[in-house]
Amino acid sequence: NSTQPSLPRSKQRETQRNGAFEFAADAFANNVATQSLSLLRNMKIHNLRNSAAKRFGCLQCGKNFRCYSQLEIHQRSHTGEKPYRCTLCGKRYAQKGHLYTHQRTHTGEKPYRCPICGKGFIQKCTLDMHQRTHTGERPFVCIKCGKGFTKNCNLKKHLLVHLEPGLNMCDVESDSATFSVLRTLFKRFECLFCGKMFNYLSSLKVHVRRHSGEKPFSCSVCGKPFAQKTYLKLHQRVHSGEKPYSCPNCGKSFSQKSSLNIHLRTHTGEKPYSCLGCGKCYAYKYGLNHHQCFNQTTQ
Repeated sequence: NSTQPSLPRSKQRETQRNGAFEFAADAFANNVATQSLSLLRNMKIHNLRNSAAKRFGCLQCGKNFRCYSQLEIHQRSHTGEKPYRCTLCGKRYAQKGHLYTHQRTHTGEKPYRCPICGKGFIQKCTLDMHQRTHTGERPFVCIKCGKGFTKNCNLKKHLLVHLEPGLNMCDVESDSATFSVLRTLFKRFECLFCGKMFNYLSSLKVHVRRHSGEKPFSCSVCGKPFAQKTYLKLHQRVHSGEKPYSCPNCGKSFSQKSSLNIHLRTHTGEKPYSCLGCGKCYAYKYGLNHHQCFNQTTQ
C-alpha cells in the first residue's frame, strides 16, 4: 500500500482555518439571505395592511379606512350625526367610546389612577399629563434654547421670549421659521380637554362641542341637532331638495360642492390618483386603493 506524503503541520492548520472561514462565510451569507427574505415578507405584509387594505374611501375628503364600520364613524364628522345619547343629561356623541367617557362625569368613575399619589382620572391622556409632575419628564423642547416643558401649550408661550422686541409682520415674513413661531404664538385660546390652541375664542367654543357633545343647532323639520350651523344648513337640503351646485356640462345638480367636484371628473376625464408601481391613473381614490389591493393579493 502506497501512502501519500502528509502535509506539514503549518499547512494543515492553514487548510483548517480556510475551511472554517469558508464555513463561516457561507453561514453568514445564508443568514443575510434569510433576514432579507424575512424583511421583504414583512414589508409586503406592512404595505398590504397600511395601503391596500384601506379599501373604503370617504367621498367627502378622500380619507381611507380598512373596514366599512370605520368609514361610517368617520362620516359622522361631515354629517354631524351623533347616534349615542346620554340618558342622564341628553348630550349626544358620534362614538360609543366618547359616550362612555362622558358618563364618568355623572358616575364619578375615575379608572385611571396615578401609581405614585393615587389621584384618579377619567381619561388616560389626563393621567399621562399628570404623571409628568412626578417624573419631571418634559417632552416638549424649545428648538432655540433647549428648555423643556411638560405641556405643548407652555412651550408655545415660552417661544415669545425669543422674538425680538419691536418686530413687525413685514420683518417676520422674511424669516419663515420666525414667522411660523409668531403665527403659533397668536393661538392664545387653549382647549382644556385636549390642549389644542385656537386664534379666536369663537373657534374654541365650536371645538369644545366635540368633547361636550353639545349640539345647539336643531333642524326645524325633524329635530336633528348639529354642533355647527354649516352642518345644519347642509342637512336642511335633504328636506328642501335644494341642490345649489350644478354641473356646467350636463346640468346635474348637487347639494354639496365636493360632490360636484367629484362628478366633474366624468366629463373632464381627470384622473388625479396614480399608482406608483405601474402608473395607472384613477378618477377616484377608492379606485386606486382597490387596484393596489388587487395587485398585492395576486403577487
